[in-house]
Amino acid sequence: MKMNFHSLPSCVGLLIGILTASSSPAAPAGTGPSFKGPVGLQLYSLRDQFSKDVPGTLNEVKMLGIKYAELAGTYGLPPEKFTQELAARGVKPISAHFAYERYRDDAEGVVKEAKALGLEYAGCAWIPHTGDFDEKTCREAIAIFNKAGEAMAKQGLRFFYHVHGFEFQPYGQGTLLDLLFQETSPKFVNYEMDIFWIVFPGQDPVKLLEKYPSRWQLMHLKDMRKGTQTGALTGGTDVKNDAALGQGLMDLPAILRAAKKVGVKWYFIEDESPWSEKQIPESLRYLEKVKF
Repeated sequence: MKMNFHSLPSCVGLLIGILTASSSPAAPAGTGPSFKGPVGLQLYSLRDQFSKDVPGTLNEVKMLGIKYAELAGTYGLPPEKFTQELAARGVKPISAHFAYERYRDDAEGVVKEAKALGLEYAGCAWIPHTGDFDEKTCREAIAIFNKAGEAMAKQGLRFFYHVHGFEFQPYGQGTLLDLLFQETSPKFVNYEMDIFWIVFPGQDPVKLLEKYPSRWQLMHLKDMRKGTQTGALTGGTDVKNDAALGQGLMDLPAILRAAKKVGVKWYFIEDESPWSEKQIPESLRYLEKVKF
């Protein structure tokens, strides 16, 4: 049989995933003595694979032992069909990211799609802006988020904003992120903490969890390569700076302990690196053994 060496990274990822899923038969993948989850995967982590083979990539997600997912598109499939494909593999979609412009221009359309996908949460991961994020843009987003959140709530959905790091521009005695929290309705607007995008601009995830304990509903788990330069308010860096959990510079036990204390409801591994197939299983294994 002719071996296709280009497929080896994918095969290795699948093999490690099988071992990961079978290593703890009594507990879901990614959970252990300390970390109880529930944990899923942000499917954007496998965006390159999805662009080439949707069924095959969904099979890979299943082999990893993943039971929950956060979505960022349906890769050419209608929402109902994508949800059916997930269900056939025992994966439940919990949340999804939709473009800011869709919330601004057609919040009801987002509601309809979120319902078709069977989601509990619908969120936004980026506020478009030119240059530094400013107060005017922030206040425009606040109005859109409050309106979208109310529309979601009427249909039994929860709206959230995924903080991306550029929101830490100084404002008053704090930052524009503080303004977002203060002016968005706690009744209609929740937040997702991506710990990478808190540490990258030089902030402390534990302190932010403690500062707004009732607002953080979801969390992206990813580590940062040691030596990564932090302190920029760009909301962007080389995807190669994503590290498997426990292999980077994050104090993950402290973050996970604080997240548990404030009641974060859902955790999603997100790995944007070119090596995500290798690193996702390593992250799952870390969560299974971490103690805090």
